Amino acid sequence: MFADFIWPYGQLSRPPELEILQRRPHAEAPARRTPIVFVHGAFVGAWCWEAHFLDYFAAHGFHALAPSLRGHGDSQGHLAHAGIREYVADLTRVVDELAGPPPILVGHSMGALVVQRYLEQGSAAAAVLLAPVPPQGLLPSTLRMMWGDPALFTQFGIMQAAGSRFITSDIARRAVFSDRLTAAALEQHAARVQAESQRALWEMSTSASGGRPWLVSSRPPMRVIAAERDALFAPSETQLTAQMWNVDWEEMPAMGHAMMLEPDWHDLADTILRGLWAEGIY
Repeated sequence: MFADFIWPYGQLSRPPELEILQRRPHAEAPARRTPIVFVHGAFVGAWCWEAHFLDYFAAHGFHALAPSLRGHGDSQGHLAHAGIREYVADLTRVVDELAGPPPILVGHSMGALVVQRYLEQGSAAAAVLLAPVPPQGLLPSTLRMMWGDPALFTQFGIMQAAGSRFITSDIARRAVFSDRLTAAALEQHAARVQAESQRALWEMSTSASGGRPWLVSSRPPMRVIAAERDALFAPSETQLTAQMWNVDWEEMPAMGHAMMLEPDWHDLADTILRGLWAEGIY
């Protein structure tokens, strides 16, 4: 499906096969020319978009896709070899296979960083950054968690070292969800949380973890959307991303970090759609 490419170390290698969840435009909806690609964050896969967003945007006429980055979900590839550059390569392959105009890119958390780095070499009709990793990296968030919730900090370390089976629904709620998620939904989502690449986490922990607008020759319409009750990235931290790109910033009230899985996910989807229409993107 995808062509061979040269790894940085010089040997020829075949890129891993990627899981790509997608929904075609609903028959009763006016078909949109521009596809929309959703990029997940750390510790999850494309499944986080399948619960609500793919069907929502397909019902509004979009070809909606969500790839699992290598080593995530049902995609092939080893996490130990993956960094942000490799995740950008995955997104590039997905976009290159699409027909029509450049897609709308929606990235969440780590996925928002992948989208920003992709824009240095590729084009997009628009970009939406949801709860993006702040330009200063993960360190402030890590320190805040270590001092404010040491149990959560310890549990995350155990999960990364020994496997995702050690994460509990309570830990998942405190980390990425609000307290409004039902117990059944919480258990379902927590069971699918996985380990993340240590290399990618390290890269996001440095001061080079943000986007690089000065390397983007043609900036698409962009906006940053934060979650009011985000335990990982404070809204004030995500505002730094909006300031760096000089774009609009908005906060979704009462939502936790995993906004696309919150009970009022529809409010977020509506906000994204209204923003696209305001830019004349259909």
